Amino acid sequence: MASLYNHYSDIRRVLQKVLVMFSIFILCASLFYLLAGCCNSLPLDIVDSIPVTQSPQLFYKTYGESFEKNVSNSTNGMVAPAPVITSLEGTRASGSENDNPGKDWTAMRRLPQALILGVKKGGTRALLEFLRLHPDIRALGSEPHFFDRHYARGMNWYRSMMPKALDGQIVMEKTPRYFVTAETPARIHSMSKDIKLIVVVRDPITRAISDYTQIISKTHDIPSFETLTFKNRTTGQIDSLWSPIWIGLYAQHLEKWLAYFSLSQIHFVHGERLISDPAGELGKVQDFLGLQRIITDKHFYFNKTKGFPCLKKPEGSSKPHCLGKTKGRTHPKIDTEVIKKLKDFYHPHNLKFYQMAGQDFGWQ
Repeated sequence: MASLYNHYSDIRRVLQKVLVMFSIFILCASLFYLLAGCCNSLPLDIVDSIPVTQSPQLFYKTYGESFEKNVSNSTNGMVAPAPVITSLEGTRASGSENDNPGKDWTAMRRLPQALILGVKKGGTRALLEFLRLHPDIRALGSEPHFFDRHYARGMNWYRSMMPKALDGQIVMEKTPRYFVTAETPARIHSMSKDIKLIVVVRDPITRAISDYTQIISKTHDIPSFETLTFKNRTTGQIDSLWSPIWIGLYAQHLEKWLAYFSLSQIHFVHGERLISDPAGELGKVQDFLGLQRIITDKHFYFNKTKGFPCLKKPEGSSKPHCLGKTKGRTHPKIDTEVIKKLKDFYHPHNLKFYQMAGQDFGWQ
């Protein structure tokens, strides 16, 4: 009888242990699912792995707010995400999940496939802002200066600066200093031999005056434009090494790029036409990038106060979008004799540039 009692006691202890282990398992499983349920806020470190079965535009409409916020915070504000334009006709994705059946859209950081190289005060900021209307372009807002100042930080650092993009979107950035920095063509070529390069050029005299206007807005009590233009005003010798003058020697700078890239990889945007006919110039850029012409004249209006084209009211905004106060500054009046000297100086350089670029920009 005692042995039977002991036998039942053993069975009871075993059952108690099983019950405790089962309870612990249920508790752990509940905790796991509770934690898993809290991960629906799409933290940045797992966004790369999210499979997207719908179009890029629909993906951004679904995840855009938290996605863009995390991307911006992760790069200290370096990323300027392209706005989601849902009202444009003719976009690659119409919003239907069946547009690209079976295609896996995954957001990730990639090295750029296109660069806006320059030139300073040529209209690079305007071009970038206009291009960001296109849903197939993801552009970095700030100038990273990787190939001219921060090359030692390496490609992984450079890639980390790029905005996340979906398959089929073009990643790009703009740093106007690249065009005139001797080391950049070789460095960019080592990253990508097939990259597309965009250069905004403007009458070098107007560009130089605009450059000087920016300088005096930041640094006061500097000599006049006329004084800095000449090595010796008495002899009329132009100081071609003064940065505002030197940058306008486009042929000299282009030679370095043609040593690494074919002319077919370089697209020149006419700076003056970017102001007078922004849709026409943007159409050519979209063609160059292999994109559908989505940005058209219906997106622009001319602001007479600033003297520049602005974007019409984007969807969801009550105000038009114009460039900041630093754009469209009033230029100082320059002595007509100095302008004539600069025209004579730049004339042979411009002709050589027209020949190299394969087009006449009409600067007199």
